[in-house]
Amino acid sequence: MAIPKKHTNTIPRAAGIYYFKDKDGNVLYVGKAKSLANRVNSYFQKGHDWKVASLIDEYTSIDYILTKNETEALLLEAQMVKEHQPKYNVLLKEGQPFLYILFTTTNPMPTIEIVRNKGKKGTYFGPFLHKRQARGVAQYLIELFRLKLCNKKIANGCLDYHLGRCAGSCLANFDSSDYIFRINLAMDVLRKDHKKSLKNLKEKISEYNKTFAFEQSKRLNEYLENLDIIFETIETRFHEKKYEHDIFAAMTPTKIAPRDEALEQLTEFLQLDKQIKTIDCFDISHFQSSYLVGSCIRFSNGVPDKNNFRRFKIKTLQTQNDYAALQEIVSRRYRNPEEIPDLVVIDGGKGQLSAAQAVLPHAAIISLAKREETVYSNALPEGKKLDIHSPVGQLLIAIRDYAHHFAISYHKLRRKKGAL
Repeated sequence: MAIPKKHTNTIPRAAGIYYFKDKDGNVLYVGKAKSLANRVNSYFQKGHDWKVASLIDEYTSIDYILTKNETEALLLEAQMVKEHQPKYNVLLKEGQPFLYILFTTTNPMPTIEIVRNKGKKGTYFGPFLHKRQARGVAQYLIELFRLKLCNKKIANGCLDYHLGRCAGSCLANFDSSDYIFRINLAMDVLRKDHKKSLKNLKEKISEYNKTFAFEQSKRLNEYLENLDIIFETIETRFHEKKYEHDIFAAMTPTKIAPRDEALEQLTEFLQLDKQIKTIDCFDISHFQSSYLVGSCIRFSNGVPDKNNFRRFKIKTLQTQNDYAALQEIVSRRYRNPEEIPDLVVIDGGKGQLSAAQAVLPHAAIISLAKREETVYSNALPEGKKLDIHSPVGQLLIAIRDYAHHFAISYHKLRRKKGAL
């Protein structure tokens, strides 16, 4: 939800990412926070360096995306900065910000490695932005399960083997099956019972403390801190596709005139008696008549109202029929008549408009045809071409494109699940 300049009191105290945008809707800076409200408000305190002062002078609005937790916010921030390169972000811009813990399958014997890209064959855990912790966990697993391989060949084993560090690959009678069993145990630590792993570590630390073995206890404490962070990241199950439509909206400059002005002009343009404040827009998406889905997004006072976004799996049709599909999702969306907005926008032409009007005969409805950017309504039966540079044109096209992308993202998800 976009927050106008100097009006940050509506930003929630929740985890997520925030981004400053300029007057043209371009993203200037992306950041992450455990509490969005606290972090954003800190930018307006005294004592910042020249970069923050310059950002505050240039921005016109702040937008945000809520995430499940701080770890997810951290990963989403890195993804967005890497992909979109906002002007004021310096860290994370170059190269690959993520690390993975890799269990290889290409070597004569599987090994544990820390890598930045998924170029090798094997099992990957990540992505992690916590570089030190990821390396610490990999080292812990290597030591815990005795997985270090050496290049020596010594009949009785190397010094590290006798010190309990080497896996014994230096031995003539090296037991490779036992080594692979231990590698699988290490993978189990990362993908199975995280709470049990942490519990075992804490019990061992307590045992060392009781016998005054503080050096060993201190070392295990470092592993405990690292594992805690890594397990939190694994359990987050982050994937940037989850926020695909939010990222699209954040990174697409809308260049819309002041919201109140655009809404007033839209009310006048459509010859409506009631001032428009809430707008819903519907779109249908499919691939060769399969995986039929629909979307409905809402703009309130000219900005996305994400709590009122809806997506629909078409239930009554097996083949493509855009009119029938549209009627189904419109009727499902407004089972409660009190939810009908001031204006309903349909992606399509005269046919789609008639289909929606049959379901909502008393609502203010328009359709917007893509090819000519022409609006159809009861007051404009022959259609009227939009001026795409006007506040009305910019607002309607932004809403229509937002709904279209929201529908496509759901359609891709359905297709992916269908393929699996």
